Amino acid sequence: MTTFLLKTRLCSRCLYIRKEMAAYSTKGNPFADSSSAEFMAAAKSIESIPTSTGLPEIIVTGRANAGKSTLLNAVLGRRSLLSTSSKAGHTRSLNFYRVGAEPGKLLVVDAPGYGARGRAEWGKLFDHYIATREQLKRIYIFFNAKHGLNAFDKEMLEHLSAKLLTARGTQPFTLQAVVTKVDLLPNGQIGSVLKTISKDIFKAAPLCLPPIITSSEMSPPFGIDALRESMAEACGQ
Repeated sequence: MTTFLLKTRLCSRCLYIRKEMAAYSTKGNPFADSSSAEFMAAAKSIESIPTSTGLPEIIVTGRANAGKSTLLNAVLGRRSLLSTSSKAGHTRSLNFYRVGAEPGKLLVVDAPGYGARGRAEWGKLFDHYIATREQLKRIYIFFNAKHGLNAFDKEMLEHLSAKLLTARGTQPFTLQAVVTKVDLLPNGQIGSVLKTISKDIFKAAPLCLPPIITSSEMSPPFGIDALRESMAEACGQ
């Protein structure tokens, strides 16, 4: 399938995707200077989580085969800032990346994957971070379009959904779904698959923001500007 045809078909599904930004303005865009993105720290334990710099933060999670690192490299405009691997479960710590020239505009945190290849200690580390990090503005949860949602994904959505509102009715952070690897879907199944994924997401987490549809393998990559805009908006940029 050609890139043009796929984009045309995706953009016609307006109920299930965000509109692709054809020309994302560089004015005030924290991702404009990709050379300034920098790895800051890795935390493998609660004790090693770095002290906040005061910058707004977003964290990315997903099942071990969701393609988080590859897509985040595209978002940050760098091929290999985040280490990637053909083997699922490559990320094993909370990895902090600064966006924007020093002192920075925001921090992107890449979390270890959950699911069959996840580990209990990774889950405890992630839960501690989201429960205690006052600078956290939004959680991004990635889903592989080819695989859809499984029991682990739905359980994670329900887990995060329960944390979106405090006892006082305030919302400490928001939750955003991201569908990755949409280029792997057969041409005739794009609409039905995205509809099913959206339905499963909102059933498990009614307050989750509508999924952003992406592909880092298309040329040019699809959905990257929409994801950047979402991250910037979440962090008040």
